[in-house]
Amino acid sequence: MATSLHAHVVEHLGSRIVSGQVPRGSILLAADLEQRLQVSRSVIREAIRVLAQCGLVTSTKRVGIRVMGAESWNPYDDHVIRWRLASDQKGTQLRSLTELRISVEPMAAELAAEVAPETMRKELMMISAQMSHYGRQGDLRRFLELDIRFHALVLAASGNEMFANLSTPIGAILRGRTELGLMPERPHEEALLWHQSVADAISNSDSASARKNMESIMRRTHNEICSLWEGQPRLFVDPAKDTK
Repeated sequence: MATSLHAHVVEHLGSRIVSGQVPRGSILLAADLEQRLQVSRSVIREAIRVLAQCGLVTSTKRVGIRVMGAESWNPYDDHVIRWRLASDQKGTQLRSLTELRISVEPMAAELAAEVAPETMRKELMMISAQMSHYGRQGDLRRFLELDIRFHALVLAASGNEMFANLSTPIGAILRGRTELGLMPERPHEEALLWHQSVADAISNSDSASARKNMESIMRRTHNEICSLWEGQPRLFVDPAKDTK
């Protein structure tokens, strides 16, 4: 029950901060939250700890819990990604993650063709075949889980641990596109073939082909959804400055 209450408070506060219903600079008091949400102080404390890890709030002695602006949020946190996708920042979030994927995943595929262990090469071949099977059947739920695993495995097979740790935000964007109804009823045949070609190229140590086919996947993804962020402002974050 405590865990359920904690998750409820995190969702309640986090979604409202990201949507702007609780504006940046607001000061929240634990006692007020405890009374308003009808939960214990320990539940509030744990929820605030999670939100602080997301960069949404910071606690200050004798002041309270300060709500932070978007430049302080952790853009790779799956909570933040999900809340942004559910808000009017959907287009901005889709753009940021799509541009990240275009930049990273072709390079990851190229590296995977050069250095991936044989076990990962075989698993990519198996997953791509399953994606084709379930995609042509129109089983989007199963296809989604396979698609998430495929892209996570390519990142991991690059041998670059920083690429591998992008699997969480990339998985979040793939789930988000499906939940928001931004995926076709059946995956395009061309996209299925490109996934198979990426797996084949990695299996055959063909780095140029692996990169080319992954770039094709990424560019198609970009072209399918880029209208959603047309005219959306960009967020310029200077990491050298203290945003707190």
